Amino acid sequence: MDWKHWRRRWLSDPLFRMAQKAMPRLSVTEQEAIQAGDVWWDAELFSGCPDWQRFMAIPPARLSDEEQSFIEGPVAQLCAMIDDWDISWNRYDLPPDVWSFLKEHGFFGMIIPKQYGGLGFSAYAHSEVVRRISVQSVTVAVTVMVPNSLGPGELLLQFGTRAQRDYWLPRLASGQEIPCFGLTSAEAGSDAAAMTDTGIICRREVDGVEQLGILLNWRKRYITLSPVATVLGLAFKLYDPDHLVGKRTDLGISVALVPTSLPGISIGRRHLPAMQAFQNGPNEGHDVFVPLDALIGGIERAGQGWVMLMSALAAGRGISLPSLAAAACVFSAHTAGAYARVRRQFGVPIGKFEGIQEKLGRMAANAYLVDAARRFTCAGLDMGHKPSVVSAIMKLHATERMRQSVNDAMDIHAGKAVIDGPANYLGGLYRALPVGITVEGANIVTRNLIVFGQGAIRAHPYLMTELRALADPDREAGQDAFDSIIWKHVGHSTKTLLRALGHAWTGALFARAPRNVGRSAAFYRRITRYAAAFAVLSEMTVLTLGGSLKRREMLSARLGDILAELYLLSAMLKRWHEEGQHEPDLPLVKVCAFQGFSTIEKRIDDIVHNFPVRWLGRVLRLLILPGFTRVRPPTDAALAAGAQILLEPSEARERLVGAVWSHCTGKAVEELELAFDRVVKAQPLMDSIRQSGVKDWRVAHAKGAISDSQAQVLEEAEQAVTQVIQVDDFAPDAFART
Repeated sequence: MDWKHWRRRWLSDPLFRMAQKAMPRLSVTEQEAIQAGDVWWDAELFSGCPDWQRFMAIPPARLSDEEQSFIEGPVAQLCAMIDDWDISWNRYDLPPDVWSFLKEHGFFGMIIPKQYGGLGFSAYAHSEVVRRISVQSVTVAVTVMVPNSLGPGELLLQFGTRAQRDYWLPRLASGQEIPCFGLTSAEAGSDAAAMTDTGIICRREVDGVEQLGILLNWRKRYITLSPVATVLGLAFKLYDPDHLVGKRTDLGISVALVPTSLPGISIGRRHLPAMQAFQNGPNEGHDVFVPLDALIGGIERAGQGWVMLMSALAAGRGISLPSLAAAACVFSAHTAGAYARVRRQFGVPIGKFEGIQEKLGRMAANAYLVDAARRFTCAGLDMGHKPSVVSAIMKLHATERMRQSVNDAMDIHAGKAVIDGPANYLGGLYRALPVGITVEGANIVTRNLIVFGQGAIRAHPYLMTELRALADPDREAGQDAFDSIIWKHVGHSTKTLLRALGHAWTGALFARAPRNVGRSAAFYRRITRYAAAFAVLSEMTVLTLGGSLKRREMLSARLGDILAELYLLSAMLKRWHEEGQHEPDLPLVKVCAFQGFSTIEKRIDDIVHNFPVRWLGRVLRLLILPGFTRVRPPTDAALAAGAQILLEPSEARERLVGAVWSHCTGKAVEELELAFDRVVKAQPLMDSIRQSGVKDWRVAHAKGAISDSQAQVLEEAEQAVTQVIQVDDFAPDAFART
C-alpha cells in the first residue's frame, strides 16, 4: 500500500466521516446566500497573511470627467432645489419639480448602461451622488437610492433576458417607470424562506386568447417607492401543480416584474418610517395574472430568485446605505466641530472642554474611516467584484458608526438639535437612524449571522471546497476531493498558527507591511498580526463547534467584528497612502488605528474567555494574545488632536469635511459656516482683549483699545453666533389640524 492510499484509508476517510457529522448542514437558502457574489480583500484577510503588494496595486476610486460634471451640475442644482423641512413636514413628499428633475436628468438610471438610455456611472460615481444628496435630504437620497440598488434595474442587468432589458431598462432610465421591489412579507421578515406569497403556473384566457402564465397572490410591507411605483419587482414562491413547465411542483423562490396597473393589485397606502417622508408602504395582490415571460430571466430562472436577490445585494448593499452613512458621519463631524467652535459657555468655546473633545475626536475618526471604507469598497466594485461579505460589513459598520456620530453630534449641539424647525440641520438625520440600521439586512442579523457565518465559508481558502466535497452525493468522488484538499488545509493551518504565534510574541515586529508607507508601516504589521490571529481563531471555532456554530451567535458576531475591523483599517490606511500621507492627518490615522486594534483585542479576549472548550481557550489566549504585547485605545491627546482638526480651518479639515457640505445650500448650515469663519477671524482680537484684562470688547472699543474696524469684526462675529444658536419657534396654531 503506497503512502497516498494509506493516508486515504487511515486518515482522510475517518476525517471525512467525522467532518460530515460535525460540519454545519446548510439549508438551500443558506447555500444560495453563501454562493452569491464573490470574495475580494476579505479573502486575503481570512488567509491570515494578506498580500500587501496586491493591496497597494488596487487602483483608487476616481470620477470620470463626465461624472464630475454631473456632480457639479445636476447634483448641485438638485441640492439647491431641496427644502427638507418643506418635504418632511409640509408635503410629506418630494415637490413635483424635484420629481421631474430627477427623471429628466437620469438620477433613476445611474447604474443602467448608456445603450439603454442610462448614465452608465461607476459605483464610485453612484456613491458620490447619493452621498452629496444625503447631506441635503435623507428623503431625496433614499428616493434616488432604491432604483439604483436592490430593484428591477440591477436584477434585469444581471439576469434579465435580452427582450426584458430592451423593453424595461430604457423606461426605467428615463423615469417613465418608477420601480420598487417587494421582498418583505408580513409573516417572514428576514426569513425569506418563510414567505407566504405564491405564484401558481396555470392557463388563463386573456382577451380571448389562452395564455400560460402565473397566478400571483401576495402581501408585502415596508416597500420603498411602493405607493408611487408603476412596476413591482416581486419575490414569491413559485409552484407548478399541473406540471405545465416541468416535472417539479415546488420550483422555489422566483422573481417577476409586475406592472402595478394590473387588476387585483392594491397599492398606494403609505407607511411613515421614523417620520421620514420618502415613499414607503404596503402592497398586495389577489389573483393577479401575469404571462410567464414576466419572470426575470424567463422560465429558465424560475426558482433562482434567492440567488438573484443575494447577488444583487452583494453590490448594492455596499453602495447605498454606506454612502448615506459616510455623508452623515462627515456632516455630523463638520457641524459639531463648527458649532463647538462658535458656541461659548463659561466664557470659552465649548470645543475646549475635554468632554466635547472626546466626542469630536471620535467623530473625526469615524468620518475619516467610514469614507475611506466607502471609497475602497467602490474601488473593488468598479474592478468588477461583487464582494458579498464586504458589502455586509459596510452596511453594518457604516450605519453603526453613523448612529454613533449623529448621537455624539446631538449631544454637542444639545438644545440646538433638540428643537425642530428649519434651523435644525441634525433632526432629520437623527430620526432616520433606525431606517439605516433596519433595512437591507437588519444589523443584528447581519452581525450575528452573516459577516462571519458567510465569510467563514466563502472567504476561507479551503472550507468551501471541503463543504462541497462533504455534500457530494457521490461518496467516492467526495472522499477523493476531500483527500486532495484537507492536507493543504492542514498545512495552511499549521503555518498560520506558527505565524500568529510569532507575530503575537514579537509584537508584530517582523510581520509583513508594504513598502514606502512611512510611519504607517507599524499599523500594517499590526493588521498582519491580527489577520493571523483571526485565521487561527476561525479555524479553532469551526473545528470545535462544527454545525452548532450557527447557534453560537455571540461568538460568530465577535469573529465578524474582527474581520470587519481588519477590513476598515485596511481601507483607512489605503486612504492615508492615496491622499499623500499628510502629516496633519496623522492624528486621525492614529485614533482609527488604535481604536480598531483595541476593539480587535477586546473581541479576541471575549472569544477565548467564552470558548466552548475552556482549556483550549486558555491556550489560544497564551498563543495569540500575550499580555505584554497588548495595545490600548487612543490616548486623550490623540482624541484632542483629532478634535482640533474640526475646530480650526486647515487643509486637513478641508480633506475631511469640505467636499460634502460644499453643495449644501441650507440656510442654517450656511449661517453656521459663516459664524465659524467670523469667529476664527475675530479670535486674535478676542484673545488680545482678554489678555488686557477687559472682558467685553465694547468696553475696549469705548476706551480706544481697538479701532472701529476691529470692533466691526467682533460685532459681526457676535451677530453671526447669535443667529446660529437661535432655535425655531412657531405660532400657537401652527400645529393645528383642520
